[in-house]
Amino acid sequence: MDNLSLKKIPLYRFYEMLPGIVIWSIFALALFFTFFKPLFAVYFIIIFAFYWFIKSVYMVALLSYSWRRYKKAIEINWFQKVKEIKGWEDHFHLFFLPTYKEGIEIVRPTFEALVKSNYPKDKFIIALCGEERDKENFLNIAQQIEKEFAHYFFKFFVFVHPKNLKGEIPGKGSSTHFAGKEVKKIIDKLGLPYEKIIVSDFDIDTCVHREYLAHLTYKYLTVENPTRCSYQPVAVFNNNVWQSPAFTRVVARCTTFWLLTELSKSHLYFTFSSHSMSFKALVDVGFWEKDVVTEDSRIFIQCFLRYNGDYRVVPLYTPVSMDTVYAGSFLKTIVNQYKQILRWGYGVENVPYMLWYFPKNKKIPFLEKLKPLFTQFEGSCSWATVPILLILLGNVPVFIAHSKGVKAAVVYNAPFILSWLMTLAMVGLFTMAVVSTLLLPSKPEKRHYLGYLGMTLQWILFPITMIAFGSVPAAEGITRLMIGKYLGFRTTEKSR
Repeated sequence: MDNLSLKKIPLYRFYEMLPGIVIWSIFALALFFTFFKPLFAVYFIIIFAFYWFIKSVYMVALLSYSWRRYKKAIEINWFQKVKEIKGWEDHFHLFFLPTYKEGIEIVRPTFEALVKSNYPKDKFIIALCGEERDKENFLNIAQQIEKEFAHYFFKFFVFVHPKNLKGEIPGKGSSTHFAGKEVKKIIDKLGLPYEKIIVSDFDIDTCVHREYLAHLTYKYLTVENPTRCSYQPVAVFNNNVWQSPAFTRVVARCTTFWLLTELSKSHLYFTFSSHSMSFKALVDVGFWEKDVVTEDSRIFIQCFLRYNGDYRVVPLYTPVSMDTVYAGSFLKTIVNQYKQILRWGYGVENVPYMLWYFPKNKKIPFLEKLKPLFTQFEGSCSWATVPILLILLGNVPVFIAHSKGVKAAVVYNAPFILSWLMTLAMVGLFTMAVVSTLLLPSKPEKRHYLGYLGMTLQWILFPITMIAFGSVPAAEGITRLMIGKYLGFRTTEKSR
């Protein structure tokens, strides 16, 4: 059953409402206890702040571990290791590169990075995917790209996704779904085995690290059951980092740090943004879903269900570089940044999907189904609520308790305890500032060396960005799903 039909079923609608009910219940209870039971609220906020302090220490430890893995991975000549494996020459890389209204200055660097990669380009199959809604601009760009780069690759294809197809949401998922079916016809004619084709689903601004494709190939050839895996690289938003405003750099770096900490865990349950997988798995699940916003994470759930839980995400510590949000003007950049996080926050649409389909699959053990469901549910709700509770409501219960004449010692000591916890949390902020600077690409010649200072001082914006470009759009995404005001796919405008 397609996703648009599922939304008409009452039980599925209740599942869509559930995350929204949870977050607004949390906000309502927080306000109730703040104003009517302030002493209880003071105890709660101290325990809550201490819990998140411990969790932040844990996250810093994971970030440090991943940073060491990252530094080690980018120094290895992975292609040399690949060549030691028998039969590597039989494998191909298939790239889906969807674009909509991006200019040639965005598209060309992606192909330049592919050409510079430490891997034979005659093993690359390119699917450049455009939209009929942007046909003239797309075909003009495709013609330029084909002229400059097609001769490097084994095959180069251009696909125009028709508009207004039934049962689709215009966006990346429907575009690659269409292109995937077209590519399958070509692959069948070429007689290439599906299991020997590694698919990379990239945003058009994705520039691979020189060693990424060789590292991906090495992992694919050495892991157990490679067709039952997705492969997740580190997304580093460096392409235009020296151009973009400070707040978008902080948001982008926080995304990279979140992904680094996720990669260091023993289990990854979802793919994010640009990622890779086998063509066999992609064909088995019927390609990316064409009527969802967050097709990048949904594809994992599709495979997880198709293979009865026998599917996992393999971390890759070699990076791919993408764009921070930058739309030319400050105001447009703010709007676009908010819309990007809103789209990411709308990933909570996976919760009702899992609640609906997981019980129907009796072959997956209960705990194995619970883990990804809890990860998505808890992660979405925490993202929407925690920064607001900690930063905005943190001292309000203390103020209310004072105004009501509550004499408990904890009320007088709460500001000092919270201040102490916040001071200790600055260690984590300092760690992020240092790693963020180390991740920077070379400074443009026209930029002064004081730019590095600005890249460090930008982290004073962290509390603001956590709320304005974190909790608020995440809460809106959850609320939209709850009230049935569904979000369509919105391409983030890119400018350099």
